[in-house]
Amino acid sequence: MDILKIEHLSKTYGKGETAVKALDDVSFTIKKGEFVAIIGPSGSGKSTMLHLLGGVDRPTSGKVFIDNTDIYNLDETQLAIFRRRQIGLIYQFYNLIPVLTVEENITLPLLLDEHKVDQKQFADTVKLLNLENRLHHLPNQLSGGQQQRVSIGRALISNPSIMLADEPTGNLDSKNSSDIIDLLKMFNKTYNQTLIVITHDERIALQADRVITIEDGRVAKDEVIRP
Repeated sequence: MDILKIEHLSKTYGKGETAVKALDDVSFTIKKGEFVAIIGPSGSGKSTMLHLLGGVDRPTSGKVFIDNTDIYNLDETQLAIFRRRQIGLIYQFYNLIPVLTVEENITLPLLLDEHKVDQKQFADTVKLLNLENRLHHLPNQLSGGQQQRVSIGRALISNPSIMLADEPTGNLDSKNSSDIIDLLKMFNKTYNQTLIVITHDERIALQADRVITIEDGRVAKDEVIRP
């Protein structure tokens, strides 16, 4: 089953002679439970791709369907709610709320929706993330690896349709990088969580089921690594 479908997606910044086409007529699908890496050189359009898939920017043309919902057919309020519930976003620089504890940061999407926290799911998640002893700490009391674990927990807590990670190891040393990728792979395989990772690191990309290469705003390659 296709969880993500992209049709003729384009994004242009600016107008006239100064216009820059960041994405140019991109189409592909991703199945539920796939681990897909999107790679490409700086300026290739891969970060623009993530912003459009994550609903944080609107395309110039084209469509993005997530779990059969045309996300850009939603108004801003509907899109914000859909994004919070169905798209788990993990950033290179964590994007945690500095005045909230680890527990509050992880459960924030549920609290914003006024949904009750499933305590068993929460306990299981923080155990897998090895954060049981950090729940009352603030982000500035954590290491970089721990902060990224918190952001993973926050992305997963709503059981999203897809999880998008933008250079999730770009700010970490090699040991923490390996641990974070192992965690993402574990959630992908154990819970059939669809995972899309934007990365410039080919070592990470080669651990994916499939690698999509973006060059000059277009799909240059789409390779299945492991069926």
